[in-house]
Amino acid sequence: MRSRFSALQQAQTEAAPLAMVTAVPTEAKPAAIQITPLQQMAPIPLPRPVNDRLIAAKDKLHKKLIEEMDLAKLEKLAPDLVMREIYNHVTVFAQEERLALNETEFSEFVGSVYDEMMGLGPLEAIMRDPTINDVLINGHQNCYVERAGKLEPINIPFKDEAHLLRIINKIVSAVGRRIDESHPTCDARMLDGSRFNAAIRPIAVDGPLVSIRKFAKKKLSLDRLIDVGALARPMGELLAAAVNARVTTIISGGTGTGKTTMLNALSAFISPDERLITIEDAAELQLQQPHVARMETRPANTEGHGEIRQRDLVKNALRMRPDRVILGECRGEEAFDMLQAMNTGHEGSMATIHANTPRDAIARLEQMLGMTGMPMTVASIRSQIASAIGLIVQLTRLSDGKRKVTSVAEITGMEGDIIQMQEIFRFNRLKTEADGTVVGEFRATGIRPRFLEELIAKGITLPASTFDPTKPIV
Repeated sequence: MRSRFSALQQAQTEAAPLAMVTAVPTEAKPAAIQITPLQQMAPIPLPRPVNDRLIAAKDKLHKKLIEEMDLAKLEKLAPDLVMREIYNHVTVFAQEERLALNETEFSEFVGSVYDEMMGLGPLEAIMRDPTINDVLINGHQNCYVERAGKLEPINIPFKDEAHLLRIINKIVSAVGRRIDESHPTCDARMLDGSRFNAAIRPIAVDGPLVSIRKFAKKKLSLDRLIDVGALARPMGELLAAAVNARVTTIISGGTGTGKTTMLNALSAFISPDERLITIEDAAELQLQQPHVARMETRPANTEGHGEIRQRDLVKNALRMRPDRVILGECRGEEAFDMLQAMNTGHEGSMATIHANTPRDAIARLEQMLGMTGMPMTVASIRSQIASAIGLIVQLTRLSDGKRKVTSVAEITGMEGDIIQMQEIFRFNRLKTEADGTVVGEFRATGIRPRFLEELIAKGITLPASTFDPTKPIV
């Protein structure tokens, strides 16, 4: 679909253009409006602060267009034809309402009405901006976005709470979900792949709460993560070799630390000959292998029936002859079935987990196994974990917003009732600059992983300098 900017440009050349839309004599000759095509704009500008009268006018026109235009037919038209229709309506409306708009304001008004009719209203410009990773809305007047790991306030011109609710309902209905007073929360995957979560009254006390994790159309490769300093090259080489050699890997980290990004990057080193099955709440993984089967959970319907949990999908996946199972996020009783799979011929499977350290990740897995209600002792639970998992990759978002691999640890087995692990690499924080930038270095601990023999057996060799603890690694 072409951008609304190029469609608007065509509409302006085919319709009667206006330089100033107001109550002007009909003989006045307006100038043509010039809009820069979307592909020439970098970055795409966000909505500028708009006066209340203009927001009210847009809302009034939107309601009028809904009454006058056949929306079912409108959705079937080409974008340039839709834009032409909206352009004509805006021209007449602006003259009737005596709106004094210059060329830029008129163009932005037409574009915002188009977004309101065909897209997500004020959110459209936000969703187009490639520098924004997350959108966080705490009521219609309190909005934030995340850029480069840092939150910053932003003006998103919602007219009122009802306007925001209309956009929320448009998003959830498009993906077959619902949100209302009886079901005031919704977790969904938007049409473009972005992860969407919303909560409304009565549980959202101060108005609708919306969180959008934007879908990255270009996945970051391991090389790119190394280039931006998320990890050092020797660390990347070891992780890539471990994945290729079917070492079962858990990626641990807090919210927004880049766990899914790392999982995507490491999955590139899985052999294309293998059959992969991915299981997620909201499908985000972008695996590049040719043989990938993707499954997604489903919430219960209005009667409370029809829910499909991750555990159900993991059980079903094991009947589908997978070589590896990739679990988007392990957070409940599905951990038991996942560990069973890892212990019964599905080595090299991968999952993410919310935890702050590798040791915390193990503790979290223990808690999840306890949620199953199975009669298992602590020792048997830990034995399951120790025999199933080989590597834990710990991710952290630092105070300056940068994401780093802060630890790579290998699980080596059991000693008594304690799971033994050894750290292979770590990130040492040295200082914090006056501007808040965290300065640190990656270092090897000097310990060689036990699975190094497996790598050698598969013809994968790593230089001795990879594990040299005497100097930082880059």
